[in-house]
Amino acid sequence: MSSTEQADPTADRPTMRSFFEGLRYEVLPFKGVDAKVLEHVPKDVKLTVTASPGKGIWRTIDFATNLAGEGYAVVPHLSSRMIKDEAELRDIIAKVTEVGITEVFVVGGDAPEPAGKFTGSPQLIRALEELDHPFTDVGITGYPEGHADVSDDRLDADMREKAKVATYVATQMCFDPKAILTWARGLKSGGMNAPVWVGIPGEVSREKLLRISAGIGLGASARFLKKQQSMFWRFLTPGGYSPDKIIKGLAPQVGAADHNIAGLHVFTFNELEKTETWRKRMLDKYAG
Repeated sequence: MSSTEQADPTADRPTMRSFFEGLRYEVLPFKGVDAKVLEHVPKDVKLTVTASPGKGIWRTIDFATNLAGEGYAVVPHLSSRMIKDEAELRDIIAKVTEVGITEVFVVGGDAPEPAGKFTGSPQLIRALEELDHPFTDVGITGYPEGHADVSDDRLDADMREKAKVATYVATQMCFDPKAILTWARGLKSGGMNAPVWVGIPGEVSREKLLRISAGIGLGASARFLKKQQSMFWRFLTPGGYSPDKIIKGLAPQVGAADHNIAGLHVFTFNELEKTETWRKRMLDKYAG
């Protein structure tokens, strides 16, 4: 390991190593990506599968169940605005539980118009509860830097309602370790004790980001770039983006008692080989 690769001496090495052993990769259910998963991602890395309005909720479900059949622990995203009603939700539950999937991640979704009665994640969370769902874990989204289209008060109210059922929170992408830590501490001091998975981009190039943006369709692409402007501009700055900078900021506080940060939720943008190479490098960095 070179001198520039030395782990932060203030970090707890075993805890940091467990971060990279137990992280999860978010993948987009695009054609051919399942083969890339099989080639580059070890079976002990949990996968979450996004839902895109352009692809439909059943693309997510089929992709997730196929990967589960290959032996991965898989978490399909249930996009509230892409599910018509309780009947379709029951069909989804039946399909994923048939292959042993025990966890789902509930999001509002980017569909400009809801497919049916669910207009946001709180409604879908309530429906899951009313259906006496079989899942051992239900994840929800957190927003350390707020949401472009939703007030902070509304986000807080929705979070508290969803937290009655959810078992963990995974954050949207955030590049500011201080903002992440402040937000996570606020959750805990406010009485919310669910584990927090910090959402960060993996090793993703600017070119890959632009290709992904183009591939999800014009309308969805525009919404994506609106939501992720900070990420987009980070890729345009000199030196570009590296997840190492976020890790360096978080590392000294990982394992502290004043927050519930439990691990990393890595947005791979399907850059699986590069992201897995980065994970292995970080495992080596915090070894010993």
